[in-house]
Amino acid sequence: MKNLLYIIICCQLFSNCTTKIPPVKEENTLSFEKNDEDEYDIIVLDPQYETYLVSIARPMNFYSESYYKNRNQIYVNEWNLRHSQPFNYDPDFYALRIDYESNKDYGINLEYKLYNFFEFIKWKYKVDLYFGR
Repeated sequence: MKNLLYIIICCQLFSNCTTKIPPVKEENTLSFEKNDEDEYDIIVLDPQYETYLVSIARPMNFYSESYYKNRNQIYVNEWNLRHSQPFNYDPDFYALRIDYESNKDYGINLEYKLYNFFEFIKWKYKVDLYFGR
């Protein structure tokens, strides 16, 4: 009887000593980087973004570079406004401030990818940075 009680206590102790694994949080990070050809590029750490670019987004030459530039300026201004108001907007969602200079020549590739990043946010999370607040 004494051995049975000892075994039950040991089993109880070992079962309570499991390691707590924190849940994996999906992070979507936007960053501007210059690649080997000295061009800017965007890296979005969300696998659905690349799928969106290939399957849903319009081709790069659908709009002009000036269209992308104008739209990106509007999107970035609204994004940064929401980033600066953590009590009104989700601070986890708008965690990063985007440093985008409209007078800088990033190239059509970056302008296209940045524009489609915001379109991806609208598509995936139903957050419209252009028409709604």
